[in-house]
This record gives sequence, structure tokens and C-alpha cells, in this order.
Amino acid sequence: MAGLELFAVRKLRHRRTWTIAAIVLCVVFMLGGQLGAYFPAIAAGFITPGGGADGWPQLAYQLAAAFGLSSVLVLLWARFFERRGPSALGLNARGAMRFLRGYLIGLAFLATVIGVIWAAGGYVVEGPGAFGSAAVGASLLPIGVLMLGFIIQGSSEELLFRGWLMQLIASRHGLWIAVIGNSALFALAHAGNIEPSNELYVGLANIVLFGLFISLYAVREGSLWGVCGWHAAWNWLLGLGFGLEVSGQVIETTPLVTDLTGAPGAAWWLTGASFGPEASVVTTAVLLLGLVVLVVRGKTRDHGVETAPAAA
Repeated sequence: MAGLELFAVRKLRHRRTWTIAAIVLCVVFMLGGQLGAYFPAIAAGFITPGGGADGWPQLAYQLAAAFGLSSVLVLLWARFFERRGPSALGLNARGAMRFLRGYLIGLAFLATVIGVIWAAGGYVVEGPGAFGSAAVGASLLPIGVLMLGFIIQGSSEELLFRGWLMQLIASRHGLWIAVIGNSALFALAHAGNIEPSNELYVGLANIVLFGLFISLYAVREGSLWGVCGWHAAWNWLLGLGFGLEVSGQVIETTPLVTDLTGAPGAAWWLTGASFGPEASVVTTAVLLLGLVVLVVRGKTRDHGVETAPAAA
């Protein structure tokens, strides 16, 4: 299966980054984006040294600047070292249509998870949504700005893990090693979000499932646009639609739909506790179902293109 190309034909002039070097570069790209955004914001007094996002403007800045810069680093490496453009990383044709479709599917998946947990008695309403607040306009502003922020954040993570790393590993080691490998590394990147706990372990397992699902989605579609939309929609509706934790992070602003919290006495495995619904067994079931559908419907093999060997 070595030599399998996922999104575009590899030409003789193209280079391939070595696998171990690519894993190290993933860390470099992520840290480079974070540090490149963090230090100017500290110098300007916008972010407190040693602190995180003190409010939604700081969070929006971090989502856009830090993750956006990471994407720039990935694209620059692909262009100037590998001699490949954005289309080779999955940013190819029909971007708007594929992104919108993926966004709607992501919203549907997340709404299903929240609906099932609610029906099982896992949530109670803690407060009204934006349209039930006294200042609707002021409540909608952060929701809209953070929607754009999550589009950049989700798309950047997809570009790094599914667009660049997965297709690179597939070109050397085959599809399934690429799918499993990038999913495991993606989960590892979230391992420090909260203190070690049962919900963290289940959350990381679900993030692996998410990686498997979203990887097969990208391969089957032959594009990165759809999974960028899916990822952005999931994170946004989770934190800004229902006021719930996004991989352990709480966003302090009025949510769009309603402000939910865990019901007293609700089991951690139902709600995901401090990690949020991504550590719920309901998410496990929904992602497994989606994964089974993708595998059964197949067509993952049809998107690979055997090409002439390229320089290392």
C-alpha cells in the first residue's frame, strides 16, 4: 500500500517528509503557532502572562491567531520543502459546498449527542440562551465571532492532522496506518486538557474514534473541506450552542440555544463530567455508528492513486 496518495497525484519533483520528522514537525507547528500568537499578545497587554483566555475576545484571538499561524507554517513547509500546494493537502475543488455540507452534518451529530444525554436525564437548564437574555445583540456578538474562530481552529487541526500528516503517512506506509496513526496522535495532543481521571481516559478514547471517523470521511470524499466544516461545527455548537465544555474547556459567555449543566447525581459516563460530552458513552455510540456507516459504504480504496516514486 506504500505510495497511496489521498488527495492529489504525487509528481517526481515532489519531496516527502520522513515519518518521524513529520511527527516532530507536528509539535513544532502547533507550538510555533501558539508561541507566535502568545508573545505579541502579552507584549500588547491583551493576554495576561501565565493565564489563558481571560474572556471571549482573548479566546477568539487565540483560536484565530494561534491556530491560523500553525496552518501557515504547515502550508509553507508543504510549499517550500515538499513542493506541494494546498490542493495536495485536500484543499481542492468545491470547497464551499463540501464545507457547508460537513458543517451541517457536524451540527446534526452534536445535536444528536446532546439530545440523547438530555433525554436520559443527564442535563438541566442552568440559564436561558442568547434570545432569552436582556441584551440579545451583546449576547450574539461573541457567538458570531467565536464561530469564525472555531472555523479557523477546527480547519487548522484538520489541515495538520488529516490534510498533511495523514496523507504523508499514507504515501509511505498505507492507508490504515495513516488513519490509525494520525488519530492516536490527535488524541495525544488533548491528553493534558484536564487532570487524569476516568472522564479524561474516555474522552481520549472518543477523540481517537473521532479521528478514525473524520479520517475516513476525508478519504471517502477525497477532500479536506468537509471535515473542516464538521470539526468547526461540533466545537462551536458544543461550547456556544449549549454552554458545555469543549474537551475540558469552558467558554464563559451566554450560549445560543440554552445554557445546560450536568443534572445532580448524573453519572460521569453519561455527561462526560469536566471533559464535557466528548467523554460521554453517548458520543462513543454516535461516533461508532458513523464509523460503521463509512466502513460499510466503503469506497475508501477508490481514492488512492498509485504514482511514480518521489524523492524522499
